[in-house]
Amino acid sequence: MFGVGRARVARRNLKSKSGKKTSGRKATGIGEGRRARVVRCIRRLPIGKVSSYGAIASAAGWAGAARQVVRILRESPGLPWHRVVGAGGAIKLQGENGAEQKLRLRMEGVTFRGTRVDMKKHEFRFAKTGKTSPKKTRHRGGASS
Repeated sequence: MFGVGRARVARRNLKSKSGKKTSGRKATGIGEGRRARVVRCIRRLPIGKVSSYGAIASAAGWAGAARQVVRILRESPGLPWHRVVGAGGAIKLQGENGAEQKLRLRMEGVTFRGTRVDMKKHEFRFAKTGKTSPKKTRHRGGASS
């Protein structure tokens, strides 16, 4: 018990490089560079187009981070949140929020197939970043044409 209390006091008294007291941890677990790239991708979504949480994460160079995209959308006001949908065009928000998202998308001219956005018509395709070079293939010996 005594050791735990001391650890808390020690953690509370941590000071940053500027001399101010800090808690010893960042405000969020998401790096600012990654957050900025995700926000930039979301802002690039034009009116009448949508993208999935996973596609935005991949376009930001953070493949497999769809849940972090959701978190960034919740924490960042002023983004066109309604243009980001689940995989396959699914509206993932529940209740009134989901109804508002659907209404906003319809006002932008987005069409639906049942309860899902028609992704063939309205999916925004991010440009390839070109960070990875194509793999070189080796031609093996054999019959040539």
